[in-house]
Amino acid sequence: MNRPLGTLTNVDPRDIWPDEAQDFTPWLASDENLDRLAHTIGLDLELEGTEENVGPFSADILCRDTVDDQMVLIENQLTLTDHGHLGQLLTYAAGLDAVTIIWIARQVRNPHRAALDWLNSVTEENISFFGIEIELWQIGDSRPAPKFNLVSKPNDWSKTVSRATGRDGELTQTKKLQLDYWTTLSERLGERGSHVQPRTPRPQHWTNYAVGRSGCQLTARVNTRDQRVAVQLALKDKNEAEPLFHLLKQDRDAISEEIGVALNWLPKPDKKVCVVQHEWDADPTDRDAWPRQHSRIGELLDAFHQAFAPRLKRLDASEWESPDVEEGV
Repeated sequence: MNRPLGTLTNVDPRDIWPDEAQDFTPWLASDENLDRLAHTIGLDLELEGTEENVGPFSADILCRDTVDDQMVLIENQLTLTDHGHLGQLLTYAAGLDAVTIIWIARQVRNPHRAALDWLNSVTEENISFFGIEIELWQIGDSRPAPKFNLVSKPNDWSKTVSRATGRDGELTQTKKLQLDYWTTLSERLGERGSHVQPRTPRPQHWTNYAVGRSGCQLTARVNTRDQRVAVQLALKDKNEAEPLFHLLKQDRDAISEEIGVALNWLPKPDKKVCVVQHEWDADPTDRDAWPRQHSRIGELLDAFHQAFAPRLKRLDASEWESPDVEEGV
């Protein structure tokens, strides 16, 4: 039996957002729509502010990538891209040491798409450019639905490889193994519909994932020498790491029960990073064992995310006082 189908109709963004600054920027800066954008580009974005000054510059929206703790600047344009906005992007890149720049427009013209691709190929790894086209679609009299189209993105793999290669221009065997390990894990997470969003695999002994709060991240680690694998929550903010660690630790029994494994609580005050982890014996160099290892890592990453993400969003670091403060030292 054939059922009648609707027809998709393209809606002019100006019909919904007449003014970029007054209408589109506040819409995009909401939690729901930043999440839409973050899912499109594979980052975890936390709003810092709108129409924000960054040194001598001003950005439509300023965010932070909660995994890498790096600034993310968003420039909006509800028209075709133009040279003026491209110049602003170049100014941001020239004045900041590490930044991700997202250019959102109704249409990214071919010369500007080529310019973004070229910039991603020649800039350092800590400078990244994304080109995004915003569309609105509706069926019949339905509400218009937004759609972000990724038209230009960093070539993270080539930048990562160039940084990690040896003198002969090739990855070392260890680095190649690490890159393959995390690439395969990323594919596994995608297949299982994991709560954590895969990041760009890199040839290093760890990989990080967002947990919904700046200065906090989930991390998977491998140790090829000692043949160990670990999943951990890392608290890295210099002001909040220790308070959050102790506030979470007050609920340690419930957290361990939810995750289903014993956890090691490691304050590590000298390194200014507090860690909650589960570690086990496994040989990351044994490729035949990767399916079992990746399955366990994926299960633990999901369990860590479900246990820690809601707690971290609720906690107020100022509610904890160190013993020194309580004793008046």
